[in-house]
Amino acid sequence: MKKLAALLATPLLCSYAFAQTLRYDVSFPNIVHHEARIALSVSDAPQKELTFRMSRSSPGRYATHEYGKNIYDVAAFDKAGKPITVQRVDGDVYKVAGINGFVKVEYTLYANHADGTYAGIDASSVHLNMPAAFMWVKELQKAPITIAFNIPESNGWTIATQLKPTGKAHVFTAPDLQYFMDSPTKIGRLMIRDWTVPNADSKPSEFRLALEAKSSDSLASAFADKVKRITQEARMVFGEFPAFDNGHYTFLASINPYVKGDGMEHRNSTMITLPVAFNGSDNLLGVFSHEFFHTWNVERIRPKTLEPFNFEKSNMSFELWFAEGFTQYYGELLLERAGFDSLDEYCRTLTTLVNTKENTVGAKRISPVQASSHAVFVDAGVAIDKTNYSNTYTSYYPYGASVALALDLELRAKGMNLDDFMKAVWAKHGKPEIAYNVSDLEAVLAAYTKNKAFAEQFFAKYINGHESLDYGPLLARAGLLLRKRFEGQAWLGDFVNYKEGTGLTISANTTIGSPLYNAGLDIDDEILKIDGRAISKNDELLATLQSHKPGDRMMVEYKHRDELKTAEVELIENPRPEVVTYESVGKTVTPEMETFRKAWLGSKWK
Repeated sequence: MKKLAALLATPLLCSYAFAQTLRYDVSFPNIVHHEARIALSVSDAPQKELTFRMSRSSPGRYATHEYGKNIYDVAAFDKAGKPITVQRVDGDVYKVAGINGFVKVEYTLYANHADGTYAGIDASSVHLNMPAAFMWVKELQKAPITIAFNIPESNGWTIATQLKPTGKAHVFTAPDLQYFMDSPTKIGRLMIRDWTVPNADSKPSEFRLALEAKSSDSLASAFADKVKRITQEARMVFGEFPAFDNGHYTFLASINPYVKGDGMEHRNSTMITLPVAFNGSDNLLGVFSHEFFHTWNVERIRPKTLEPFNFEKSNMSFELWFAEGFTQYYGELLLERAGFDSLDEYCRTLTTLVNTKENTVGAKRISPVQASSHAVFVDAGVAIDKTNYSNTYTSYYPYGASVALALDLELRAKGMNLDDFMKAVWAKHGKPEIAYNVSDLEAVLAAYTKNKAFAEQFFAKYINGHESLDYGPLLARAGLLLRKRFEGQAWLGDFVNYKEGTGLTISANTTIGSPLYNAGLDIDDEILKIDGRAISKNDELLATLQSHKPGDRMMVEYKHRDELKTAEVELIENPRPEVVTYESVGKTVTPEMETFRKAWLGSKWK
């Protein structure tokens, strides 16, 4: 109401702001060498000087990316086509002065890394993540945008995007920069499959799969049916689909050997790139399930720290344990509910989550909130120097998912469930699009459970803190057993790889609490002998460990750089757990367990 009043009070300001328009014209005169020529025209600009720049970050990514390195031959022109001076003031920032209402800036884009973060241009297809491809005008971020693609009519290409079509061939619009940058675009020989799913109001919600793959029509249709099942199960978590801005949601999916592996959520679409030959397998569905869940969780249930998204720098958030981690939990859970995973397969997922929470050093020393804030360095960020992440950090994806698992099972033990909590978050923050912070989520949990003390304690221990969780009793209610996976087996350390050679070279950081770490060995040290016996192969090390038991001590000779050293290593039991069904170990599954299991893992689609 206040926003409407403010708009009505300043009609001249609004008409002045929206009088300016931006238009991109995209052509591909050198497509065989991965180049596009892009022209950005600014009309009715009152400014005499404008700042044109490339982005340094991208929606769905939180670290910085140097997109400006891939543009060149930058030039500017007035309305008559006369050249105007372009001043490069930073690596990815250009200023144009002396503007008289109109200016056109042209540049060449090189793009040869097709995934959700970057762009790819090839004679076989065009793949555009907008921040990786398009300059923008800093002073005109609210101006409406038109984009026109000049593609040959004879090549049979189609364009798939969440941008709004205009009715003119290959011409689309976006209301402003934020929407434009969130609108990936795929151009090529795409196999299009459409379907509808009834929304809560019984009106159909429309979906589209734009598939770039070598596939038969029948295989593509069968795969689209599988993706449809995921959309059905996802809807049941929140009770309804969002209102898609242009009436439909698009899965942009490139499943072929010529892309890089990625999945990137957007408001009304997702860009999925899987570098494998397409076979329609259920194994391809995990990324579809995860990214579609983002349609609610992060695209509309939006952290305040990401609103509005800043394209000039990294975007730090304290809430990624929820935005990404809870999405990770549901991405796998929906596959189970939709029937694409067996219970044994899902138990392997649960094993990973429990081990993440209980046996990674990062989860023992930092909270999910702290892990989230580290995304500015780890979320596809590029660095060449070594880090100590194995001892200081656990990814907010499985970390957040492990907390979601515990919360779901705790709520179900109280006669509630995580689905209804997510519905409550959707109602409070998602549907009205009111951005949230960590304390807001705690407040929703308190309101949903009608137990403020429970919410405060859970957040203090497991969200803002990093206390251990007792998963065994929680899983037992579903007839699932948490047990030691390697009971009685001697162990040197986890997450360590050994490069074979004269000896065995440790190729990753040893982790705090492991025997190797405690003995002083670390990355790049070369193990030469154990108890006087030469070791040069992984199989030899495994055989040596199998001949020992926890508590045994071994003398290890190793080389640190060029210095020969000896250390005594005390072996411990491998701490990794596993989750298995009661049935697999001969334990009885009670009717109560069956009911609990079905309520949690069974299909919700009616």
